Amino acid sequence: MAAVPRQGRTQTGVVGHMVVCGDDGLARRLAVELREVYRQRVVLVAPADEAEEQGGDLGGADTDTLSGAVVLPVHVETARAPTPAALLRARVNQAAALALMYEDDETNLRAALAARRLSPGIRLVVRMYNRKLGQHLEELLDQAALVSVPGADRAVLEASTTVLSDADTAAPALVATAIADTNKVVQADGLLLRAAERPVPSRGEVPDPGLCTLALLSSTAAEPAGFEGSDAGGTPGPELLPDDRTVRGATARGTVVLEAVRHEGPALPARRLARRGAPLGEVFSARLRWALAGIVAAVLALSVTTTLLTEADPLHAAYLTLLDLFSINDPAVDESTTRQILQLLSGLVGLALLPLLVAGALEAFGTFRTAGALRRPPRGLSDHIVLLGLGKIGTRVLARLRELDIPVVCVEQDADARGIALARDLGVPVVLGDVTEDGVLNTARVHRAAAFLALTSSDTTNLEATLAARALKSDLRVALRLHDDDFATAVYRTLRSAHPGAVTRSRSVSHLAAPAFAGAMMGRQILGAISVERKVLLFAALPVAGHPQFEGRTVAEAFRPGAWRVLALDTARPEARHPDLAHTGRDEQPSLLWDLHPGHVLHPQDRVVIAATRRGLAELLGPSPNGRVAATGHR
Repeated sequence: MAAVPRQGRTQTGVVGHMVVCGDDGLARRLAVELREVYRQRVVLVAPADEAEEQGGDLGGADTDTLSGAVVLPVHVETARAPTPAALLRARVNQAAALALMYEDDETNLRAALAARRLSPGIRLVVRMYNRKLGQHLEELLDQAALVSVPGADRAVLEASTTVLSDADTAAPALVATAIADTNKVVQADGLLLRAAERPVPSRGEVPDPGLCTLALLSSTAAEPAGFEGSDAGGTPGPELLPDDRTVRGATARGTVVLEAVRHEGPALPARRLARRGAPLGEVFSARLRWALAGIVAAVLALSVTTTLLTEADPLHAAYLTLLDLFSINDPAVDESTTRQILQLLSGLVGLALLPLLVAGALEAFGTFRTAGALRRPPRGLSDHIVLLGLGKIGTRVLARLRELDIPVVCVEQDADARGIALARDLGVPVVLGDVTEDGVLNTARVHRAAAFLALTSSDTTNLEATLAARALKSDLRVALRLHDDDFATAVYRTLRSAHPGAVTRSRSVSHLAAPAFAGAMMGRQILGAISVERKVLLFAALPVAGHPQFEGRTVAEAFRPGAWRVLALDTARPEARHPDLAHTGRDEQPSLLWDLHPGHVLHPQDRVVIAATRRGLAELLGPSPNGRVAATGHR
């Protein structure tokens, strides 16, 4: 067994290695992310068959030809399960962070409890699909860390456990792909942010600056944006976090700007048929309502006529009319002819009322019976998103799309699929049927849709559905989930060649989820990372206190070009702040202020969101209280 890599040293202190345990492709991708993006030493614990498949790609140190930084190797340990013995072989007691990435929630739960006993202060990242169980586990493990490490920094230990779901973390990127054709997204305080590449503006064109300019691309007016070999031939490489003067002077270079992901299509109608009740217009038909209104008008007319033609007062006249209407009054045999005629007319109106009451009861019963059934797509629906597959991933994507009020039509073959209940509760139209059969996609109105998301667990089903959807609408924006990377590359190139005018994206859940897990391993303050050609920008939430680069300075003064830039300010009170801005609850109100005035002074009690390079973030964080470098590799 090869030795675990020793802990390295930088100018900031001791760096512990990262341990990743898992039995599928997500663990492998996380190890690669930690190695290549954050420059961390990684030990991967995987079953023997998975380790043999991964070993060839993960071993061996090399050098990034663009930056000159050494990319460290990933050491692979074989273990059938994350037992305490396996964790000790990976030296988890000396590691900075541990990720438990098994598909089974129970396996991750058992391993997390064992790891907390072996290393009470270690940062834990646990993959769990069950949200409620994950929340309880997070609180339990943080409490265990507080008890096991007396006298340690309470704030650090209370944020030492992060429970994530690959479905939850991949959903924002899949949604962003369907809405804005990008997967370079960061989630902060419930807001989706994307790094949008802007080409060189035409003469006289005023480009949209977005929230801020993150980078200048290496392209010139004669080169495509994002050219990988841009350092060759004297062309400048990408410039991260440039100042405003540099941006204004770089008229021949594309830019990367930060902007919020928003849906530009039609919003959902105001009414909803969820479990909050149905409006009156959907309980009773228009014909029934008009008939009922006619009867009410007839009763009022009879009451007024009785008041005018008899000696009864208005209230007594209305009472007599209702008695006659329901046929419970005595016959007006000894009364005037006028009273007898009015009684007969009231009885005729009463005969018309009886079938209306029966019809109303039947309609209401039918409405409430079908309120829990699946809705069908409306005939006039257009510019919506067709979502294929309501499994683990599709369910989370559906929830996210509805949070953004985006019209969705779901297609699912299994009537007992995980997301069917959610679709029913949200009132989302669902087409039950095999997507490969004729007419299913037509029923989902694919020919009028804005985008198509194929998210089933079968690569062939996703591909077949994509080809069928493109046959109905050649310029349809498509994003399909594919597990095999080589297959995904071949599919993407073929579809792009066959439909050059349409947007085609192939997405792997492991590739989309790995950055979020990697950021959590580096610390909760890391919100995410976005690649700019072959460089990386990190997004982090940092307290102003303890950072002389921020404390007492204005936003403009705190900006260091090429190193870091303040993007937003957390306006919540310190005691009410969420420890993890990347994964706040859906019901919590946003607290980040993005439109900061350059003259705003940063105070010690503030918390800010910044964009930084690796080197800049390492300088800001410095040594953490427990002696390890907080949350960065060096560059």
